[in-house]
Amino acid sequence: MSNNQSFNAGQTHGGAQASTEQFLDSAKESANKAHDKAHEAAGHSQGQAQQSKEENATFLQQTGEQVANMAQGAIDGVKNTLGMGDQKK
Repeated sequence: MSNNQSFNAGQTHGGAQASTEQFLDSAKESANKAHDKAHEAAGHSQGQAQQSKEENATFLQQTGEQVANMAQGAIDGVKNTLGMGDQKK
């Protein structure tokens, strides 16, 4: 192999190696961006889940209070009907 052919082979190998490194760097960058977006989406979803959980707890608490008040009203109505309540007829 002549010196010229060895030089050309070395250049080709070096160029291929540089292209491979650029491809790998690009792939790593893409993977990192995808990871960051997935992490961000997971955090956003977790925040929404927590907010929904709090809203549901508030709704259930309010509903429970309404049911308790309605039950107490029914009890008072029965007591009043039977003459056992505060409002005697």
